[in-house]
Amino acid sequence: MNLDHTQLATLAALLRNGSFEAAAQDLGVTQSAISQRLKTLEDNVGAQLVERGRPCTGTAIGLRLANHAEQIGLLEQTLSRDLTSLAHQPNARIRIAVNADSLATWLLDALAMCPGHLFDLAIDDQDYSVEWLRRGEVIGAVTGQAKPAPGCDVIALGTLEYTATASPAFIARCFPNGVTTAALSRAPVLVFNPKDRLQHLWMEEHVGPAPPAPSHGLPSSEGFVRACCLGLGWGMNPRSLVQPLLDNGTLVELITGATLGTPLYWQAPRLMRDALAPLTKALRVTARARLNSQA
Repeated sequence: MNLDHTQLATLAALLRNGSFEAAAQDLGVTQSAISQRLKTLEDNVGAQLVERGRPCTGTAIGLRLANHAEQIGLLEQTLSRDLTSLAHQPNARIRIAVNADSLATWLLDALAMCPGHLFDLAIDDQDYSVEWLRRGEVIGAVTGQAKPAPGCDVIALGTLEYTATASPAFIARCFPNGVTTAALSRAPVLVFNPKDRLQHLWMEEHVGPAPPAPSHGLPSSEGFVRACCLGLGWGMNPRSLVQPLLDNGTLVELITGATLGTPLYWQAPRLMRDALAPLTKALRVTARARLNSQA
């Protein structure tokens, strides 16, 4: 199958911008050109690549082809830097999967060290972010998985430390006799999404078998902290994110010093090693400064 570079770039622009009109403006062509390129690509591949809607979204095949197009763009940018006879290429787009707590605490500092790139972040639990890489939908992943995805390098970044926190009023109301299994079964807990098991792991490590408990679904790292401050429930928050609130007494630990460490790794295809070298270096430098060492 011969895949046309222009058609692939058009697909990537369409999914990145979410509409035919915005993609046309991005690429400087007409909407009819976008439609024709997409139709030709879909005919060539023999599958639907885009779900029409507001916004337009990619099918599984469409997402994989769009990521392939962005990998090509990144490789071309690297080649442009290496071969001075080539004209300068536009900023390459890098799509990576990352857990929300890394985004809320340290990752943006690393991305800011790579001004020559544009970033598109897919947010997922650290135990599942590597699946985006296995499906070919991203170029790299910050993940809790040490086992490499096929064809990928794995670099240990460090450990993100979590602590179970709540407001003093919540502690007084829900744990008057201490943090016990019985009390935890009644106290509302904050859960990022159904994949989130940090609360269960913390309970099993520091209290005992995790009991079923009433829960709030709250898919936001900053929202977790705010909800804890307001007394909606207790939750696992990155220590670095809540340390000022612990220092001033707005939040307290359920059990003093009872933390939970989550090791994090950077995985990316070996084929993209040179092209991703600046980003990989930025991630390692920032992680070394902001995460606990895994050594």
